[in-house]
Amino acid sequence: MVSPYLLIISFWLIWVLFKRWQLRRIINLSKVIGSRYPALPLIGHGYLFAGNGEDRMNAFKKFGVEATKHNGMTSLWLGYDYYTVISDPVIAEVIMKSCLEKGYLMQVFSHLLGNGSVIAPVNIWRPRRKVVTPNFSMKNLQAFVKVFSRQSEILADRLASVADKNTFSIWKYFTTYSMDSVCETTLGIEVHAQGLSHCPFLWAFEQYCRLTAARMCQPWLWARALYRWMPQHATLRAHRDYIRTYVDKIIKMKSEERKCEELSNGNERDKSLLELLLTSSLSELEVREECLVLVLAGSDTSAVGASFTACLLSHYPHVQDKVYDELYAVFKDSQRPVEAADLPKLKYLEAVIKESMRLYPPAAVIARKLDKDIVLPSGVTLVEGSGALINIWAMHRNPRYWGQDAELFLPDRFLPATPASPDSNSPPQRHAAYMPFSYGPRNCIGYQYGMMSMKTALAAVVRRYRLLPAACPPHPPHPPHPLRVKYDIMMRDVDNYMLRLEPRS
Repeated sequence: MVSPYLLIISFWLIWVLFKRWQLRRIINLSKVIGSRYPALPLIGHGYLFAGNGEDRMNAFKKFGVEATKHNGMTSLWLGYDYYTVISDPVIAEVIMKSCLEKGYLMQVFSHLLGNGSVIAPVNIWRPRRKVVTPNFSMKNLQAFVKVFSRQSEILADRLASVADKNTFSIWKYFTTYSMDSVCETTLGIEVHAQGLSHCPFLWAFEQYCRLTAARMCQPWLWARALYRWMPQHATLRAHRDYIRTYVDKIIKMKSEERKCEELSNGNERDKSLLELLLTSSLSELEVREECLVLVLAGSDTSAVGASFTACLLSHYPHVQDKVYDELYAVFKDSQRPVEAADLPKLKYLEAVIKESMRLYPPAAVIARKLDKDIVLPSGVTLVEGSGALINIWAMHRNPRYWGQDAELFLPDRFLPATPASPDSNSPPQRHAAYMPFSYGPRNCIGYQYGMMSMKTALAAVVRRYRLLPAACPPHPPHPPHPLRVKYDIMMRDVDNYMLRLEPRS
């Protein structure tokens, strides 16, 4: 009688051989591109991503550095899924304009977002994009600045309680500011997150991101049938249900309000993005999916970008002084709030935010699925069925495009008619080397929204306070000792954005 263990081993070997035959073109591609890190059976390079969020981000950094050293590409296996890691913008531009499918790494977010446009298949994303994009018109964005301005004044007032005191984390202040701003502009409601000691919605989202980031990087957790038996699955589902229920209640409330306004012929007023979507051709489920994308992506990206910028300003007083001088030139001694007309005048502040997002992009990596063979300018053919991992963290530090001072914080790179750096020989493709909000047809439609929100909040804070580094920083603040970061879908500061404040006289 044949041993059952022998049968299991035999079936497993047959499956492995079949899988290798099925992936033979991709395996050959991985050998052509190569990698210094060995891929293990079944898990590939997944062992390098085990651990906490900082360990995951360090693994992405390793592959990014390796790609930069080898003409912008290296190989990465996560289980039997293969990714070409890319740190060269010329290659990335070809991929991001030709391949619009997001692939499995992003599909794990469908557990929360369904077919939200940020992860939807192309056949769903394309018509959704046409519906959502007009809502980000400049007219609507300028109306939203009124909300940003009012919420930023609340932010600045709240910071008075921690000014002239000990080191504190500015993260909770920016994240609740972003939550209030996004909920009012997107959903049309005031949640007063800045007045709460604890915001359950934000906490649920942060925990959901942490668990999902761990799952994304560990292929042995990908199988849904297996993951359902893991203890973290119940926690993940609870967070998802809370987030969805929260948004569903608001959509229902706004839908009923809209019906009442139609019956009473209500006056014209500035409408939230949700109210605009309710008048579109989208179904109730589609509206929920797009609202989740707008709320979660909008609040988190802006909060991460503003928090990193605040920390960098605290470490570079000469940069902060230039920001304050620009603000003084616009506002003088007045205490008036920021208006939409002020934002275009804050060119240096915008350069500071852009340089901060170059060094610390909220979305450190993005993925694409190749639905066809792609022939690169080098002659290498990336194979259909494989994936591409655009390593934005590494691309933003690629010395070929940013100069030998690529690791330095130099906001002047983004001022008009200013070279990238003194010794830089940036090629014509320089614009594609900067993509904190993605690039190509599937770039983030909320780029201007996020920039206006961050500029308004940082202007309010710097006008009233001097930002100082943490009293006892856990590590030296300046390069070659950059901020420690972790990967929790968004890239975040390990030390939670610690600094001090001093009121300006």
